[in-house]
Amino acid sequence: NHKDAIEFIVEMAEEIDINRYSILNIHGLLSNNLLLDPKACGRLRTIPVKIGRSIYHPIEVPQLIEEYFLLIIQKASSIKNPFEQSFFLMVHLPYLQPFLDVNKRVSRLVGNIPFIRENLSPLSFVDVPETDYIQGLLAIYELNRIELFRDVFVWAYERSASLYLATLEALGQPDPFRVRYRDLIRQAVSEIAQHKMNKLEASKYIAKFAHNNISSEDHHRFIEVVEVEVSSLHEGNFARFKIKPSDFFAWQKNWK
Repeated sequence: NHKDAIEFIVEMAEEIDINRYSILNIHGLLSNNLLLDPKACGRLRTIPVKIGRSIYHPIEVPQLIEEYFLLIIQKASSIKNPFEQSFFLMVHLPYLQPFLDVNKRVSRLVGNIPFIRENLSPLSFVDVPETDYIQGLLAIYELNRIELFRDVFVWAYERSASLYLATLEALGQPDPFRVRYRDLIRQAVSEIAQHKMNKLEASKYIAKFAHNNISSEDHHRFIEVVEVEVSSLHEGNFARFKIKPSDFFAWQKNWK
């Protein structure tokens, strides 16, 4: 579920924003098959909830939940600084508890939208001690104090940014051409395997595919990239092209 929600945010990076649609769908993906009532996935709650280890009682009236949910979105959207916007969402969404469950996870992912939109390092709480994170939220719930959670947020982002930079340096920068044509490269390679093409058939198919889908100045490079990807296919990497095992092994026997 977490992977699906992250992919939704990344793949929709150019369109996603702090709005009702985005937040509801992120909750729907995160809570998929986790709630007793399937209809509660991606919907604001209509029943009371309790916070474990806290005396805080979130708002119970559905109309007020809806009203404050929209108010949070409105205020967050007016914040221009991505760090301030992220922190605002990670404070106010858990405080409102707009959903039946999975509220904290929703707030952490929604809080990353400002960073992804501005092409900044994403924020992860993986290495944050759970007690520190929970204590920070409890201070918000019961005391309306944000200082502890602010410190946790800053520490987590500094660590996340360092790890993200180290990962980028280790992996290197992606090829802009491959990024731009990623979906079409995947489609071409996948169809070659699915249709069990041999080398001659694949060569003709790639040329025709490039002619129909790729700008003329990029024809040669696209054909070259797809040919390299097809010739590099093996049992340990075909899944990234969404090729079924049965299709791969049948194609492999015919690849002459």
